[in-house]
Amino acid sequence: MDRRIALFTALVTLGTPMGRAQGRSVRRFPKEALRGEINFIRPPQVELNGEPQRLTPGARLRRENNKFVLTGALTGQRRIVHYTLEETTGGIKDVWILREDEIAKTPWPTTLEQARNWRFSPGTQTWAPP
Repeated sequence: MDRRIALFTALVTLGTPMGRAQGRSVRRFPKEALRGEINFIRPPQVELNGEPQRLTPGARLRRENNKFVLTGALTGQRRIVHYTLEETTGGIKDVWILREDEIAKTPWPTTLEQARNWRFSPGTQTWAPP
């Protein structure tokens, strides 16, 4: 009986987003996502690449396992992330805290100019500078 429960638990875990994240599934980032370092000072106030910045109201932050996290849980932490900016205000709209394997994927644009000029392959989640 215990073996059946253990097998069932393993199958359920593998079928969940958390189970897939533990297996290092590839997260899909939008072409607009830039890479940077965020210091969560006192959200919505943050430092992005050493400069003061704000999270937009309703900003979506995701942990390494792709689960959403509240901004207060990150206060005092400095993380390497992918992020998107809100077009009208320039505030930070989406944040993905990166895993080590995602950080190792280089190059990744850190400025809007780079993102406009480099080529992005959504299938492989890689960038190629000109």
